[in-house]
Amino acid sequence: MKAIVYTRFGPPDVLQAAEVAKPVATENQVLIKIYATTVVKEEPDMRASPGINGLFKPRHPILGQELAGEVEAVGSQVTRFKPGERVFGFVMFGAYAEYICLPEDGVLAIIPAHLSFEEAASIPNGALTALPFLRDKGNIQSGQSVLIYGASGSVGTAAVQLAKAFGARVTGVCSGANLELVRSLGADQVIDYTCEDFTRNGSTYDIIFDTVGKCPYSRCKESLTENGIYLTTVPSPGVLLSAIRPSRHGKKGLFLAAGLRPAKDKARDLEFLAGLIEAGKFKAVIDRQYPLEQMAEAHRYVAQGHKKGNVVIQVR
Repeated sequence: MKAIVYTRFGPPDVLQAAEVAKPVATENQVLIKIYATTVVKEEPDMRASPGINGLFKPRHPILGQELAGEVEAVGSQVTRFKPGERVFGFVMFGAYAEYICLPEDGVLAIIPAHLSFEEAASIPNGALTALPFLRDKGNIQSGQSVLIYGASGSVGTAAVQLAKAFGARVTGVCSGANLELVRSLGADQVIDYTCEDFTRNGSTYDIIFDTVGKCPYSRCKESLTENGIYLTTVPSPGVLLSAIRPSRHGKKGLFLAAGLRPAKDKARDLEFLAGLIEAGKFKAVIDRQYPLEQMAEAHRYVAQGHKKGNVVIQVR
């Protein structure tokens, strides 16, 4: 099968198309023919330098976290899926390829009927990050006032839609070029951070969710209500320290970052998201699409840090 591999860390050109062995499903696995994947913001960093994917060379030569495709075969013990079903899901590595094997109890769900493979592939990463932050950590409630900072990215566009689905009043903060996009996702108010500082407008929020790690708690604390909660996907050392100390700001100051969660919980969340999609309360946000052979160019674009929603790779 065809895959995009890399054997050393470096610039986008280290990503090369290659023929690799097609995987074979074991008794508890599902073999998926991949039609679409994405480039998430972490992957250019994994490609460029040592870190989560190894110190001296890549431990996993095939990147790729989000996928959508069709079940081609299942193992003898599999009962949850059957050949021919359209599925979408999330893995840590391996989706930059034509096929992948996932455990039956992995992060996998049936694609809603009207959704394309490209749309389905763009859902898991951002939404599976935003959902536990808002629902589980933030305990979001209907009628609350929620501010999403970085509202036009993968996590941000998901967070705006999820907050609205939970009945919140949503303010999205992004650049002027993305105001209409964020408004189209249901935001009640949009703020161009290049023109207005939301921390100086006198408004307060029950939840402030920094989806890009660029608006620290120290800047946001006076914009929280008395019981307000601050959430961030990129906690600074100061946030981590404050998380284990009693707050000095009344009832404010819950500094929270979602940790690793069991696959079964993510799979349930993916099914929950599929329900929102079918109900018309959540939609895919795609910035650009590239064929698999242009993976290096897709990495160059994502590394710039200005993508709107998701960048999709058409595998087939």
